Amino acid sequence: MHLLPHPTRYVFFTGKGGVGKTSLSTATALALADSGKRVLLVSTDAASNLDEMLEGTPLLNHPTAVAGAPGLWVLNIDPQAAAQAYRARVLAQMAHNSDEERRTVQEQLSGACTTEIASFDEFSSLLANDHPDYDHIIFDTAPTGHTLRLLSLPKAWSGFLAGNDRGASCLGPHSGLKMQETRFNAAMQALANPELTTVVLVARPDPSTLNEAALTAQELHAMGLQHQQLVINAVFHASDRQDRTAMAMESMGQAALSQLPSPLNTLPIQQVPMRPFDTVGLTALRALLSDQPLTPQASGAISTPAPLPARKLRELADELSTQGKGLIMVMGKGGVGKTTIAAALALALVRKGHAVHLSTTDPAAHLASTLQEEVPGLEVSRIDPKAETRHYIDKVMSSKGAKLSPDERALLLEDLQSPCTEEVAVFHAFSRTVAQARSAFVVLDTAPTGHSLLLMDATGAYHRQMTREFEQASTSVHLVTPLMRLQDANYTRVILVTLPEITPVSQAQALQEDLQRASIQPYAWVVNKSIAATGTTDPLLQSRLQGELRQMARIRDGLSERCHVVPWLPDRPVGVSGLDQLL
Repeated sequence: MHLLPHPTRYVFFTGKGGVGKTSLSTATALALADSGKRVLLVSTDAASNLDEMLEGTPLLNHPTAVAGAPGLWVLNIDPQAAAQAYRARVLAQMAHNSDEERRTVQEQLSGACTTEIASFDEFSSLLANDHPDYDHIIFDTAPTGHTLRLLSLPKAWSGFLAGNDRGASCLGPHSGLKMQETRFNAAMQALANPELTTVVLVARPDPSTLNEAALTAQELHAMGLQHQQLVINAVFHASDRQDRTAMAMESMGQAALSQLPSPLNTLPIQQVPMRPFDTVGLTALRALLSDQPLTPQASGAISTPAPLPARKLRELADELSTQGKGLIMVMGKGGVGKTTIAAALALALVRKGHAVHLSTTDPAAHLASTLQEEVPGLEVSRIDPKAETRHYIDKVMSSKGAKLSPDERALLLEDLQSPCTEEVAVFHAFSRTVAQARSAFVVLDTAPTGHSLLLMDATGAYHRQMTREFEQASTSVHLVTPLMRLQDANYTRVILVTLPEITPVSQAQALQEDLQRASIQPYAWVVNKSIAATGTTDPLLQSRLQGELRQMARIRDGLSERCHVVPWLPDRPVGVSGLDQLL
């Protein structure tokens, strides 16, 4: 198999959202299983659509055999199921403690950061050789920012637990964590061992994904993960040399490949060509890495549905402007163009005479490089997890720690060094940003779907905690939580961004359903990078176009009443002029 000629036991596929990590990791796992290996394919993405890609194989929190692929099992690290099992395990260790002590720990384990650490605990067990029956464990990870957080946790928790046997955190009582400490150390050693672990950086022939891969390579190197390689997916070559769209697409890709960022030049590099089919089903997945892939004709006859009416993005900005103020949350799968859509909407609102604050919760976002210049009336910021954590610790130490003894202050500071503090700090910063929309427009570019869902979990947990406390206290104060603001259609407008492809549309649909369960109703959908209106005659793009029109019909037939279509553009939509093209 050319993609991984010498696969290690553990292989991580990571990269910017939308580059094809799930397709490539699944195709790799399938190829290894077809060669006679026993393979476990693990998704660490809370928004995974691996079950759809495998055409109905249930994605559960325990290994499930894939029908039609002997030797291949799949597993999803389900954050909620992991948290429930983790709480039960910690409380079981406290059978001889008092009821009051157990209630205290149960309360400490109710926060959203416990959900993250429980997911990480499941992840660590896979790296600590708790599953010796498999020859290979392939990880299909969440988009870059979330994955870097996950891969940094073994070292962070090992350091936090070293010599720390006092007090309690969202992990549970520290004194009962020696089993976890051993597991975390084993995970850290496995990640750093090049004989055991390979990290496959996935990108597309596009400067933004290649730049993110380069930054990731450097961060992983600093963490001790040295064994890396680069896979550039969906490399396009025009077959109709007279087709302007096809030639522009090929030219853009070749230009990006000729200017690889320097950290990537030292890595082994593989290229996977763009295919004329959606990578859904075992036949398509086997063809993805084949030298003789499916032809467009082999994938079956396709009826062409009527496309969506192409309402422009500027019309959406005009509708939003009539509110005068409010929160606009731009959400969706990684790699669909949330940052550029958010920046374009913010720019349009500024041009309407509004004061606008454009911010992001995405650890890997690059708003400054998207705008490229200062715009009068537009404030740009980023919720920086490290900076917010420092600010939060300083605030807690100066308030709660002010009246404590030196020993008590030392214990409090020790507890605040927990990696979970970062999740709490980011939530506080998110809440402050949401509150600013009371008097102005706030356009929030959110992290990719899985990471945003964890932030929504934190928002829900905080709402339940505050509601419970206010019910217990006799007060006439009117309670308004961040969740209540998100649920208020007059305060918050959620814009779901997708690409006209099966995976992004499925994940946008799943995100919409998650939001609706939390009583948050998305306002509109934006379908980005559509090639339907380009008039292309290139055979490969024509084949891709058929799949695009199927997804357009799917949106039209019940997913959204408001839908705005942004065409594929031959120039990158950066800078004010580029964002104007989007509008």
